[in-house]
Amino acid sequence: MKQNNIPLTALLVFYYMLIKFKLTLCFTPSSSLLDIHVQGHFTFDGNEFAAKDFGNQFHSLPWAVLHPKKVSDVASTIKHIWQMGPASTLTVAARGHGHSLQGQAQAPQGIVINMESLGGQEMQVHKGKFPYVDVSAGELWINILHECLKFGLAPKSWTDYLHLTVGGTLSNAGISGQAFRHGPQISNVHQLEVVTGKGEVVVCSEEKNADLFHGVLGGLGQFGIITRARISLEPAPKMVKWIRILYSDFSTFARDQEHLISAEKTFNYVEGLVIVNRSGLVNNWRSSFNPQDPEQANQFVSDGRTLFCLELTMNFNPDEDTNIDKEIESLLSQLSYIPSTLFASEIPYVKFLDRVHIAELSLRTKGLWDLPHPWLNLLVPRSKISTFAEGVFGKILTDTNNGPVLVYPVNKSKWDNRTSFVTPDDEIFYLVAFLSHATENSKLQHLLNLNKRILNFCESSQLGVKQYLPHYNTREEWRAHFGERWETFAQRKSTYDPLSILAPGQRIFQKSISIL
Repeated sequence: MKQNNIPLTALLVFYYMLIKFKLTLCFTPSSSLLDIHVQGHFTFDGNEFAAKDFGNQFHSLPWAVLHPKKVSDVASTIKHIWQMGPASTLTVAARGHGHSLQGQAQAPQGIVINMESLGGQEMQVHKGKFPYVDVSAGELWINILHECLKFGLAPKSWTDYLHLTVGGTLSNAGISGQAFRHGPQISNVHQLEVVTGKGEVVVCSEEKNADLFHGVLGGLGQFGIITRARISLEPAPKMVKWIRILYSDFSTFARDQEHLISAEKTFNYVEGLVIVNRSGLVNNWRSSFNPQDPEQANQFVSDGRTLFCLELTMNFNPDEDTNIDKEIESLLSQLSYIPSTLFASEIPYVKFLDRVHIAELSLRTKGLWDLPHPWLNLLVPRSKISTFAEGVFGKILTDTNNGPVLVYPVNKSKWDNRTSFVTPDDEIFYLVAFLSHATENSKLQHLLNLNKRILNFCESSQLGVKQYLPHYNTREEWRAHFGERWETFAQRKSTYDPLSILAPGQRIFQKSISIL
């Protein structure tokens, strides 16, 4: 009897598998998705935009795009896929303004959620001792700025480019020249609303569902899709003094930056740039800045040199009686820059924050915006920044004509180590960002090779560098990136997105498919 049961059991299992396989072949995701009740809508054609991003190197078409009107549309869609179980191949990616670099917001033959469809919802600004604004995660930071300014308020921490969505930057970090003082954008969030990989809508904060709250911040979209956020605000200035000065020596440049970010009284914004072999540099600044010493500035030569630019701002209100010029003069007197290279400008606060968009409009008219952008963003420990600079600037990097190269320090104490974001070990570390663009395919390969040489140098020199906006191809590389925090990251994934439905474009976890 036992001998007869074994083949019968095997036959039943095979029969069951065959039926399920046939059902899978007959199943079309489009017909299934149409059964989901949403207030927005799905599109199955004309979705090429969802296969593109700012990086313009990876292009994967989704099966469908959801254009949600309500958060419930996002939750219903994910819950539907979750309930389909491991037999379904569908994955989901949230797409904001499409500023990803390497296909991170794409979902090959999956579903892309157009988060900007959730934008335009009412923003709720709350004044008081600790002001904040409640916003949709699909809202652009530039729109949030304009709304908050109606109340004399503004977010504390920014990115250099404001035409990005809240959900996009909070899933990464959000870094700019204010980060040394306020930390990144993920350090300035009070509360989130998140849709997990099971389709559950969860409100979380440091006090409520704290593990999800910290996991999602800087979590690369792995544990849930941010749908709303409560952002910390501060009184907004009307104007800024915008200053640029040059250095010829990196160690002096770095020392002055570190002095400024550690001082009690200092500038509101501190960023640095590397400039290699640029002709007529200071003359190009004259369209926006005034030289303190025009005659000396005329004689300054930048050709064939490696220079370091320190960019600073001081916020002020013209109707207030302040000694801002004396404050700036006092701060500058503590620095060791090249005297003939002091340039200054005075512009509205909004215009300064939106400066990259102004440059974008110019580049678009010349057809130079929608190009491949093989950016490389690194976080370098303070203890290794001199070794990095000596090995890269002027050697591996022989010019900066393909785009700006940023280098500036931040204070680790302003970063919350409970989030998913990974930083170097030093208490001060530098963001070094190679923001290049390629005008042709041959140039793209050259820039990719350049990035690889820089990464190889970091690895061979054991600099302890971490990638910002990371991109890796293997699980082993991701493990190395997260280090001792990998186990926490993987555990959060199994808790909040156990089927690995979310953010497949990050290439961290792959959805396991089962025909049983």
